[in-house]
Formats: sequence, structure tokens, C-alpha cells
Amino acid sequence: MSAREQSPLQKRLYTIIFGTETPGGKWFDIALITVILVSVTVIILDSMPDYHARYGDLFHDIEWGFTLLFTAEYLLRIWIAQNRRAYLFSVYGIIDLLSILPTYLALLMPQTAPLLIIRLLRVLRVFRVLRLFAYLNEANQVAGALRQSARQIFVFFAMVVTTMVIFGCLLYVIEGPDNGFDNIPVSIYWAIVTITTVGYGDVVPVTPLGRLVSAMGMLVGYAIIAVPTGIFTSKLMSGAARKLTVNCPQCARAGHEPDARHCKYCGAGLFDDKE
Repeated sequence: MSAREQSPLQKRLYTIIFGTETPGGKWFDIALITVILVSVTVIILDSMPDYHARYGDLFHDIEWGFTLLFTAEYLLRIWIAQNRRAYLFSVYGIIDLLSILPTYLALLMPQTAPLLIIRLLRVLRVFRVLRLFAYLNEANQVAGALRQSARQIFVFFAMVVTTMVIFGCLLYVIEGPDNGFDNIPVSIYWAIVTITTVGYGDVVPVTPLGRLVSAMGMLVGYAIIAVPTGIFTSKLMSGAARKLTVNCPQCARAGHEPDARHCKYCGAGLFDDKE
């Protein structure tokens, strides 16, 4: 998808807002991350009853100020983007949108206000500011390994669910309501807690046979934990052997050759200093 024509002003703003190779671009992203962190701090403090009682109105006004600022920045990004559709549906674009929606939704549904903590995800831009492209490439390798092993993990997950249902039903039959296993869902909950080695202890078997089954469940839990790890690791190692790629500063997508100059998905420049 080719990039659209930009005016001189749009090109200059694009270099600053989307780019990280210029001093202006670096300082913009650093300032943006600072504002995001301050905004998230305000959200966290406002969730504390004592601070909310004393500074609730102030926090409300500050949050609206941040929301209007981020809204203006989001609209500006859309206006100057080389490929607007690519930005809107990119990881960064979706996160930018989600970071401002909760404030407006809170006007209709006040219970959605805490969702503003999503704004913290925008701090992911720090990877671009610090030129940590290698870390972004590692993240892409992890995501690729998850996609490649999705079917195997799903099959494994189905087997684990089946195992938990079996253990839950066994304990329901062995222990029964008299020992806290009131129904099969409660027994399955116990099996999940046991096999995952969490062990809350709110429901425990008391009969010898029940304890024997419980011990077997714990051992099965330790045995199966390593399975998805092995599947994922094998895919990750196979992906690590491939060539590293660079990430688009606009749509954050990978899959480019190391020497690529433009994004093959949205057409944006990968490195401003190579334009």
C-alpha cells in the first residue's frame, strides 16, 4: 500500500511525531511518555479513597485535560500519517484510541473510568525512542512463535481441561458435599487450583482416597506444566534462526528486510535519516 502525498508541514510534523531519528522526534516521544506516566499516576491516586476524597475534583479536571491533549495528538497523527488506514489499524493506533475512549465512555458509564489505565500501554513507544529495535524484533519473534504453536497449545489446553474435569468428578464422587465438594463445578475448581499448583486450600480432601487422588493431581500438574513451555521454546528457537527485521515507526509491523528503507505494508519510511 503506497504512501499518500504530504504537505511540507505534514512532512515536518511526521518526522517529529512518528520519527525517532531526529532530536525533535526523540524529545517529542520522551515528553509524550512523561505525560502518559503522569496521567497514569493520577488515575492510580484517584482510585485510592483517601486521595479521591481530598483531590477527586482536581484529579477529574486533570484527567480531562490529559484526555483532550491525547485526543488532539491522536487526531494530529491521523492527519499527518503517510498511510492513515495503516496507522488506524496498527498496534500503536489502536492503543492510542483505547487510551482516550474510557474518559468519553465514562460520561455514559462511570464504571468504565478505571479502564484509563490502558493508557500505560502507550509507554511501549519508549522502545522506539531508545532505538531498541532489537527488543522489538525479539517481541516479534515471541509473537510469531505463539502463532506457530497455537494449534499445539490449543490441543494441550483441551487435554488439560479434560484432565481437570476428570479429577474434579473423581473428588466429587469420593468426597461429596459433606467435605466441601458441594457440586461438580466446585470440584473442578479444586482440580484447577490443584493441578496448577496454586493450592488456595479453601477446598481440600479429607479422606485417604481423596488425598491419594489429590496427590496424583499435583504430580500431573508438575508433569504437564513443562509441555507448553517445550512447544513454545522449539518454535521460538526456530524463529530465532531467521534474519532479524526492522519495525515500521508508524504501523509497528515487522517483516521487512534489514536493509529496507520503506514499510512494505503502509509505505512509511523506516528510518528518517535515510530518506
